[in-house]
Amino acid sequence: MKYRAWLSFFYAVPWLLAAGMGLLFASAALAQVPLPPASADSLRALSRERHPPPLAPVVAPTDTLVRVGVCPAQRIRVAAILFAGNVRTRERTLRAELDFHEGDSLNVAELPARLEANRRRLFNLQLFHAVLAQASCGGTGQLTILFSVQERWYILPTPIFSTTPGNLNAWYSRTNRWQRLDYGLHLTDTNFRGRAEQVTANIQFGFNRKFELFYEAPGLGRRRRVGVGFGISYYQSRNLDYITLNDRLVDLGDHPEEDVFAIQRFYATGGLRLRHTVQLVSALDFSYHREQISDLIYGLNPDYLLGLQQRQYLEASLITTHNQRNTFAYPLTGQFLQGALTFRQFVGAERSPSYATLRLHYSRYLSLGHGLYYAIGMGAQTRLFAPELAYADARGLGYSVLVRGYDYYVAEGRYSGLVQQGLSLRAWAPPPLRIPFVGNPKVNTLPLAVYINAFTDAGLTGGSLHRAQPLPNLLPDQLLASVGLGLHLVTYYDRVFCFELIRTLTVYRSTGFFLRTSFPI
Repeated sequence: MKYRAWLSFFYAVPWLLAAGMGLLFASAALAQVPLPPASADSLRALSRERHPPPLAPVVAPTDTLVRVGVCPAQRIRVAAILFAGNVRTRERTLRAELDFHEGDSLNVAELPARLEANRRRLFNLQLFHAVLAQASCGGTGQLTILFSVQERWYILPTPIFSTTPGNLNAWYSRTNRWQRLDYGLHLTDTNFRGRAEQVTANIQFGFNRKFELFYEAPGLGRRRRVGVGFGISYYQSRNLDYITLNDRLVDLGDHPEEDVFAIQRFYATGGLRLRHTVQLVSALDFSYHREQISDLIYGLNPDYLLGLQQRQYLEASLITTHNQRNTFAYPLTGQFLQGALTFRQFVGAERSPSYATLRLHYSRYLSLGHGLYYAIGMGAQTRLFAPELAYADARGLGYSVLVRGYDYYVAEGRYSGLVQQGLSLRAWAPPPLRIPFVGNPKVNTLPLAVYINAFTDAGLTGGSLHRAQPLPNLLPDQLLASVGLGLHLVTYYDRVFCFELIRTLTVYRSTGFFLRTSFPI
């Protein structure tokens, strides 16, 4: 049966690709809309301003914010690189992203494309609402380049107040509802010390408790080529999804544990960041983990930790990301490639078999002209070496990666694959809306772009876990497929809201409406 399912998957992939290529060639005849001719700008006055005028926030697409003055020669020397608007962000942080420096000689014909590539690197630091690149030869015959930026609000405190379960009506119907509240504070500084470092803290009390602190320095020193990351986390919950029944997660429902926690997790991590630019980064991390489940959870599913009630393990992971998308939050052009290899070594007197996990993901984004964009993404993961896997380690589709439309279902297995594609039309991109009663330029201008999206997904989870699975779950070794229409709203602070109407085509056939808060491909 599983071989037929994988054959179905591999037969489905060419059909999906053919459908995508059909969409591509059907729109290929549409010509690209040419950019308006660049106009000369006066850089000297702007660079001398103590407080340059704020730039309007920008959302995708962001590929027209380059201005180049007329230069008579074919090659010209860079005399000065200036930055304006970076009140908190260190200039060294910005210079490390550029692929040219003072004294370099640049080809004038290639200058607009070169400036755009560097402007996108600065924008994709995700520190600014907008980045404008300007270049002028002036009267000296040498090139002066100015990057104007509009900084974001970097310190973002978010109160935590949630109900368990998340459905408000279900929470209110419980007699012990006031004991099932989570409350606390989530605090993030996305530009700590002005060096694009990130500090994140979580303090949460109530039904579920969480105490976390993370520090991420993507690059240190003048060249910012080597960085570090550290973190510590402690989590306790009185409820737990402990098994899959009829392809749905099952928890303790109306009878959570009152005096003990269903699960407790602790981990500490640290590692290096090897960074060429914001577009090419590798992360090497080492971590220690400890997990413990309650007697009740162990009795309900002894395979949750593969016959153990408590386990400890060491983990090493290497993740390399090559991100050449025009914007990271809502990409329209470019490509993305990421590979990850993780090895988990269990320790202690009683231990599970060690195993490795390999993940690959590739996405391609194309502009078809006239506001049309095509995207395709392919991902796969497999677990190696271990003869059997715990229930907690066998996650396939339906968790962090899913076939859209099957949001309420999950599938466990040793390996999984996913293909997604979509065709987007930029339907509306009005001028940014000014908020009159707010004076801070970091928040007083609201940009918005609206896209209509048609998409199709297909995926499969399979592979024996070498342990008894008596429960009636249909999704493992079955091809999942769906089609849908979506409305995507893109605004500042990398916020994306996707409203999607989806029809599932296999196994559990249904039509549903879903809301997401990130670009799906």
